[in-house]
Amino acid sequence: MKLSVLVAVYNNAPTILRTIDSVYAQTYDAKELIIMDGGSTDGTVEILAENSEKITYWESQADGGIYHAWNKALTRATGDWVCFLGADDFLWQPDVMARLRPELEAAFPRYRVVYGKATVVKKDGEVIKVIGTPWASAKKSFSDHLSIPHPGLLHHTSLFAEHGHFDDSFKLAGDYDLLLRELTTRDALFLPEIVTVGVQHGGVSNTPSAMQRYLAENERVYQKHNIKRPGGWGSSRTYFNMLLASKLSLLIGDRGVRKLSDFARRLRGKPEIWN
Repeated sequence: MKLSVLVAVYNNAPTILRTIDSVYAQTYDAKELIIMDGGSTDGTVEILAENSEKITYWESQADGGIYHAWNKALTRATGDWVCFLGADDFLWQPDVMARLRPELEAAFPRYRVVYGKATVVKKDGEVIKVIGTPWASAKKSFSDHLSIPHPGLLHHTSLFAEHGHFDDSFKLAGDYDLLLRELTTRDALFLPEIVTVGVQHGGVSNTPSAMQRYLAENERVYQKHNIKRPGGWGSSRTYFNMLLASKLSLLIGDRGVRKLSDFARRLRGKPEIWN
């Protein structure tokens, strides 16, 4: 059984080598790493060239964003299962793939989406939180927002044969749109004992100002899939937090929201996540 890791990157020189090395270090041999760079100018391309022996395939040319890059990577993938990473993400431990193998072999064909936990870290590597909840719980709010972590999630290739690739007209919600095509009528499998990836906090999709666009794209997703979200107090806490962050960013800017968020976390005895 072969596992494909597909990475989209644009100007991420500080973190892309960590991503590459986390895949290269895997003790599982039946793997491939495909990297699509969007025409970086910050030294990322040089890092890819210097580490080309660790990469199955890579290219650098202008693209239409992360989902367009992943779609291009999908045309190159030859694995039975596919995992998508951003350039700030990395496989958590060298034995992740080896631990996933028996679970994936047992999962298919009943399940074509398999996910574990993801660890959210600061730039210095400090752990902020571990995310990922059982599907029975996540399913309840899946029509509200993407309630399972997409980085490190495994997709069986038959899923793409049936549903197609990402809709690259989205810039932030394309993964939610894709998974809705599958999980509206089928279930996902959660592996509580496996942490699949580390996700660096502060990526393109989780800054306060990005929430406005993310919520707008979610509305497009709801319309596309004929989802009538409860709204009001029927919405999830996560949705309300995204809505609050988007509104506050318009009033006090990203920097102000970050300071306010860290202050609130200190009051609750939690570590800061933006400083």
